[in-house]
Amino acid sequence: MALCGLAIAKAAPDARVLGDWTAFVRDRVLEDGAKLAPAYTVNCDRLPDPTELPLPGYPGGRVVVGNRVRDQFQLDGLGETLLLFAAAAKADRLDADGWRAAVLTADAIAQRWQEPDGGFWELDPSWWTESRLTCVAGLRAIATAGGPETFVAECTSLADTVMAETARRCSHPSGRFQRAPDDERVDAAILLALVRGAVAPDDPRVAATIAAVRGELAVDGYVYRYHPEEGPLGEAEGAFLMCGFAMSLAEHAQGNPVASARWFERTRSGCGPPGLFSEEFDVDERQLRGNLPQAFVHALLLEAAAVQTEQPVT
Repeated sequence: MALCGLAIAKAAPDARVLGDWTAFVRDRVLEDGAKLAPAYTVNCDRLPDPTELPLPGYPGGRVVVGNRVRDQFQLDGLGETLLLFAAAAKADRLDADGWRAAVLTADAIAQRWQEPDGGFWELDPSWWTESRLTCVAGLRAIATAGGPETFVAECTSLADTVMAETARRCSHPSGRFQRAPDDERVDAAILLALVRGAVAPDDPRVAATIAAVRGELAVDGYVYRYHPEEGPLGEAEGAFLMCGFAMSLAEHAQGNPVASARWFERTRSGCGPPGLFSEEFDVDERQLRGNLPQAFVHALLLEAAAVQTEQPVT
């Protein structure tokens, strides 16, 4: 929900739509607090249960209304919400109710960060690294956005606590971050938390994680989200297009504008005839797969496009 707002904040921070999007998220937080859902309908209702419709889809596809995430806890959504509020505050688009929602969001992280959650990929509950790192990034961002001194201190302290425990439990012997304490695999979702500022760009764990994604999850310029338990990449599912844009953002944050542009252009080539992106891309068959259109892919496209015109971090 907040991911799309973050893309707007990067691409058009002065646009009215940033304030509108922030207000939508703000009102959901004020209403639901620590029980914030991962997604809502445009009418502010919970998503319906998933129901398959008797309509044909593209090869391998189904037509489904609703989503099972309606009842899922995704801790990283709280971190993304704080990131959005911080971006809105820096653009002078966070009102008093928005700050009240920011406090409620930070409180929700304090209450629930130790709980297993569905994570970015909406999986079975686990202690996902990406979720904790995203919360750290959100807490650090809101702490620098001009809030009350006591709130800043509380967010900074909580970020340090979550970071220390995540580093202790989720650091791989090779120096990168792994998916979870009991799962040593590489996960491309972690890239976004690192780009958002969970740790400093020059932290060696950032470069190690990017290198691991590049070495283990990239095929022909496209990026898979993680390696399946069994079978080679490409058989269980397609490459995830948002992961390619995440790589573009990560390379740019590392001061590699040429590599960033290459990931961006390669991933951008995976759209369909009307210029829309699906969730996945079959690298072998050059075919769209998964949800179509996929909002998060378009959000990361917008954000990655915006940074192509920025001077890279040096």
